[in-house]
Amino acid sequence: MRDNNAAEREIRMSKLRIKVSGCMRSMTGAQQFCAIRSYLSTAAKHGITALDALTQAATGTPWLPAAE
Repeated sequence: MRDNNAAEREIRMSKLRIKVSGCMRSMTGAQQFCAIRSYLSTAAKHGITALDALTQAATGTPWLPAAE
């Protein structure tokens, strides 16, 4: 699906999660979910796959975008 609404695409997964489960269980859980989704989204925009980004984060050497 291609459209120009990047913001809508970014929140689609969280809205689907809320629709399926009814809610987020806690504010902390919601913040963690959003942080992980944001990290993976930024990595994808830089050509890093989700699996690579998560593997690097789990091994203690998280991928970070280059400082501009």
